[in-house]
Formats: sequence, C-alpha cells, structure tokens
Amino acid sequence: MSKKVKYILIVILLFAVFATLLLVNWFLGRIPSNPPGTVGNTPGNINNAGLFCESEGMVYFSNPLDGGKLYSMTVDEQDVTRLGSSPVRNILAGGKYLYYFQTIASEEAGLGYVRSRNSFNRCLKSGKEAVSLATDVVVSGQLVDNYLYLLTAGDPTPVFYKLKIDKSDKQVLAEYQVNPACARDGVIYYNGTQSNHYLYALNTNGDTVSEVWAGNLWYPCLEGNYLYYMDVANDYRLCRYDMNQKVVEVLTNDRVDCFNVGGGYIYYQHSSSTAPALKVMGTDGSNPVVVAEGNYTNINMTSRYVYFQEFGEESSLYHSPLGSSSYSSF
Repeated sequence: MSKKVKYILIVILLFAVFATLLLVNWFLGRIPSNPPGTVGNTPGNINNAGLFCESEGMVYFSNPLDGGKLYSMTVDEQDVTRLGSSPVRNILAGGKYLYYFQTIASEEAGLGYVRSRNSFNRCLKSGKEAVSLATDVVVSGQLVDNYLYLLTAGDPTPVFYKLKIDKSDKQVLAEYQVNPACARDGVIYYNGTQSNHYLYALNTNGDTVSEVWAGNLWYPCLEGNYLYYMDVANDYRLCRYDMNQKVVEVLTNDRVDCFNVGGGYIYYQHSSSTAPALKVMGTDGSNPVVVAEGNYTNINMTSRYVYFQEFGEESSLYHSPLGSSSYSSF
C-alpha cells in the first residue's frame, strides 16, 4: 500500500472519529421533546410565586426554611432532599427537567450550579446539570410543550417572549404585561392589561391571539370547564365563568388578595381590616371555612396538601391536608 493511500485512509479514519464524537456530543446534549399537552405547573401555583410544583409523584419546592433553596420530596412529604444552593421561584416541570427562576447567585461552582444573579434555569430533576437559559428578571413563566413563555420585568417596559427549552428560537411576542400562568392544550389564557381586562387566548400553534370573553378579570385559573378569577369591577371578589354555558357565578363577596384552586377546593386570602383570614371552600363556593386567622400569601397546592406563608414572614411555611380546616408548621 502506497504512503499516499495510507495517508488518505488515516485522514478518513480521523474524520470518521471526529464526526462520531460530534454526533455523540450532540446526542448527549440534545433536549428531548416533551409529550404534547405538557404544562409546567398549575396557574394557581404560578400566580402564588410558583414555590411548589408536582410532577410524576414528586414535589419540587422552594424551601423558605433554608433560604428558598430548591428541594424535592414525595407527595406525602417523605424523602425531603435539597437539590440546589440558590433561592428559586416559578418552578416548572416537563419531561426529565425542571425549570425555575434563580434569584441570587450561588456560591458553588463546578458541580452543575449556575452562578448568575438573575437566571431562568433548566436542570435535571435531580438538580444536576443546571444551565442558564435567560438572565432576565422573570415575573411569571410557563412551560407549554417545548417552549417557555416568559414575562419579564423589562427595562423600561415588560417584555413577553417565548424561548425553546434548548435555549433556541427566542421570539418577542409583546412589549406589555401578558401573564402566561394559565395554559391548557396548547392555549394560554390571560387577562388584558392594556385597554381592558377581558379574557384572551394565545394559541401557541402560531402564537395567534383571540378575544374569548369581555369580562373584567384578574388571575384567570382554568379548572375543568370553569375559569376562576378575581372580579376587578366588584372589589376583587371571587367568581367563576362556565366556559361552555357562558354563565358567571359569584363564589364569595369577600375581597380576595390571592387564591388557588385544585382538588375540589378553593383556598383564598380574605382581605379585611377587621378579620383577615385564609379560607377554604368548595369550587362551587359552598361550605366556606376559616383555615387560619391573619394575613397569608403564596398559597401553593399539590394533590395532597396546601402550603402557605405568613405575609411579611418569608421564612415561614405552613401546610394543611386538602379540605382540612386545621394547619401546622411544615
């Protein structure tokens, strides 16, 4: 065999090895697509800072008892495990990954941690292989199929954009406030913030917007056939709108600061100068009961428990079994 032929064969071999390494590296770094219909978290949780997120029998949460760091546990609160070293919120889950907004820089590096003050990150559900996807201050974010829809504080105005889960294909959709928390079947439902507070739908297949209902609402949460919301025109009382029958039901005349709905229950903070309280009632407004007297916030729900914090006390955390009128420290 001539030297020229040997040289050509060596070059071909080296090229093949190099191409194989590139292919393997691409495959290992590829982010697999999520199943159709994937939604990162419930609207009620996201509207309450997204501190808890349930996925495939596990709960991922921001633990205020440890500075808001990322933790995991089973739905029955066993096997509590710390996953990260920085405070987080707006936790989402899809496939084998978590997505979250990290608020303060980590002191650790080289072990899969991300050192960035404002960073919307992706990591494995084990907490490993954290990657920064965006460095904006995220006000509210949702995962819909294979895209993150992020509302950022912006400078000087809010910016709403989408970003693919592999950090590609960033597209600005609006330069005003659009809350993407409420999503189902590829559609994001949100209240207007410009000239009205109507209900709008953003079809993520093409990102087209349509008006759904000329209501006056805030924080829409779709649960079953009903859209739960705060009635802006009537002192933020809690109502629901039947998406099929086009009928409004008043659930309580209490002024509501925040609420969450799921598992057949609604939890809400009754704003009152004389008797503020966290209350629970059925999704039809029946059997309202006081859970805890005082002012509470960040009402998050899983399939077993409701979690909440005392207003102004960021290191507090309480939990209560769904439907129960008793509560205790977590």
